[in-house]
Amino acid sequence: MSRVRNYRSISKPAIWIWLISALTFYLLFLMASRNSTEWSISNAEQRSRLYEKMEKDLEDHGAAFLKQGETTQSLSLSDLFILKDGAVTPVLKAANPPVRANVLYLNPEYSVPIADAVRSIFSPHFDKAIWFQNSSLYHFSMFHGSHHITAVPASESEIEAEANAVRAVSESICPLKITLDRVVLTSTGVLVGCWQVDSGSDPVTIRQKLRNALPHAPAKQLYDAVMLHTSFARLLGHPSSWLEEANKVSELQFFHELVSRLNNKIRGTKATVGELWYVEEYDILALALDGRMKVRKFQLGCSKV
Repeated sequence: MSRVRNYRSISKPAIWIWLISALTFYLLFLMASRNSTEWSISNAEQRSRLYEKMEKDLEDHGAAFLKQGETTQSLSLSDLFILKDGAVTPVLKAANPPVRANVLYLNPEYSVPIADAVRSIFSPHFDKAIWFQNSSLYHFSMFHGSHHITAVPASESEIEAEANAVRAVSESICPLKITLDRVVLTSTGVLVGCWQVDSGSDPVTIRQKLRNALPHAPAKQLYDAVMLHTSFARLLGHPSSWLEEANKVSELQFFHELVSRLNNKIRGTKATVGELWYVEEYDILALALDGRMKVRKFQLGCSKV
């Protein structure tokens, strides 16, 4: 009997310890699973918040581009364009050393319909005081090995090594299926398409892979890590048709109306992105201004979409 009592007296605490341990493990497992789920959706949530902030930029800061204000990359509009007699000409300034940009490419299958919609809505109201991004060069800026703010010189052999490293990254990236979340007009006059990722590698992951592959790249990059955006056009002056509407709406309201029309037309557009480009830009913002560049094109190698 003493042995049975002793066994029972020992087993009860042991059972309680076991139950508490199991419960603790289960709670920790639930917390880890919850954190994992929150992490997986947090990039999309952060993008939405960022896009909402961008959407309010014009209202909060006004149309700075009408005063030839600073652009998004510490350049004034006069650094980028000459507007004379209603004609817009890009100012191509040599980049020394060349900018080395890594961008995801949007195929013309998707870019041309968007570009046509942008032109149809904005061209009638801006005459020539607008610069339309070349639809054959629509892209999503990911990461810079060197940019015009922080230059990182590289020899030819170093550039080749960089390109090979980027090729290796492309082979580990899954094609992105994306949806146009909204179009916004910033205070600097840039008409920007803001995208969400439905499946495939997230921009945060891609940028981190590129950061690891290019350790000498500038610490400060040009864009938020979650961002996935395409520049469609840049407004450079007052709308030519606004005077007809001046007694009805303010100029700022007129801008909002045009953006709203464009959103109604193309918001929700679906696309698939399957190429990563390593671009040497010999002119500052060559991709945006049709300048001189050398492009290496890499197919995204992961097929698990």
